[in-house]
Amino acid sequence: MMVPIALAGLLAAYCMVANRLASTILTAPMIFIATGYLASSAGFMPPLVSERALHLVAEIALVILLFLDAAQVDATTLGRRHIWPARMLLIGLPLAFVLGWGAGLILMPELSLLAAGLAAAILMPTDAALGQPVVSNPEVPERPRRALIVESGLNDGLALPVVLLMSALVAPHGMAPPEGWTLFALKQVTLGPLAGGLCGLVAGYVLLWAKRTEATSEVYEGIGALAVACMCYLMAVQIGGNGFIAAFAGGLTFGMIVKGRCAFVFEFTEGEGQLLSWAAFFLIGAIMVPEAIMHLTWPAAALILASLFLVRPIAIWLSLIGTDAAPATRLFFGWFGPRGLATALFALLVVEEIDRDTSETIIHLATNAVWISALLHGITAAPGARLYARYLAHSRPEAEAQPVPPQKASPKEPAA
Repeated sequence: MMVPIALAGLLAAYCMVANRLASTILTAPMIFIATGYLASSAGFMPPLVSERALHLVAEIALVILLFLDAAQVDATTLGRRHIWPARMLLIGLPLAFVLGWGAGLILMPELSLLAAGLAAAILMPTDAALGQPVVSNPEVPERPRRALIVESGLNDGLALPVVLLMSALVAPHGMAPPEGWTLFALKQVTLGPLAGGLCGLVAGYVLLWAKRTEATSEVYEGIGALAVACMCYLMAVQIGGNGFIAAFAGGLTFGMIVKGRCAFVFEFTEGEGQLLSWAAFFLIGAIMVPEAIMHLTWPAAALILASLFLVRPIAIWLSLIGTDAAPATRLFFGWFGPRGLATALFALLVVEEIDRDTSETIIHLATNAVWISALLHGITAAPGARLYARYLAHSRPEAEAQPVPPQKASPKEPAA
């Protein structure tokens, strides 16, 4: 009983000083992972708390945060200036997988060829929740923030088929979907956005009708938005699509319809999403981190640091060659790709399908990557965002320094 009381007290205390902490190097994921770790180390965690509870909380939190992040993206502007996130997703993500696979083979030779590929796939997705001081900092112009939100929102769904494929190849019996991997991947990346986009679109129009006819009120709008996020995910999964992509696509269409007219929806959903995210990080710290730290080897630490400092930065830098992104922007995007809920969730998803030795290595690697990323990206998020914003304010090298698209009477907008 003491743990829930302590966690509730921590939540209340953090909320009372969250605004002050936002300008420091202390972030919510850092605090809740550390608190969960300390609670577990002190023997305060009840025995019934398990990885299944973490899996459920992390999955729901990820779905709601993806939906929320997408709902706050200016879809119209994104349609005109989408080159940065498109390049990072279509070129940067595969490059990160290939480079990460190679790094795994070099730095952790105990991994088999396929196990190194699985590790690379699990370390691919990024989590904007760990970089909230960046994506929510109004000093950083809208275009870079929007690019990071879109990239982190979609790379989870794009990485999942690769994770499942590598898991099936590593599994002793080579488990594969009945329809084959090509059709499976195609369904994941097409049916997911279709189901989610349609669900979000219909829900947006229904909400506007309900407000216009006074059939609903602000008390219920936020709850309805949470239900829409979950519905996008479940509908996509039901028809064989990717639920995470569906949640993001649903948020895009939902936000496009209701933005500016249902502010309470986003305020309510953001609060609930953050609460679930904090709970997930607390459970990661309590359930996964204590054992993972005990199994943190020098080769594993080297691979994690290489993934953060080399693999993603190089992949993002190369993917943005030929665009109007300045070198500082490429470095900024390359560094702020923290590993968070998706990395932990995907590791939990595949551990039961592969042999015990490999599964333990993968789960420990993913868990250590999450807390190390939370620490490093948390420390650098606020000062890094301020430094980047000041750089743009003084140099204004290209279009990312213009947060508001020009009007029709303005000179022609630079190509994105």
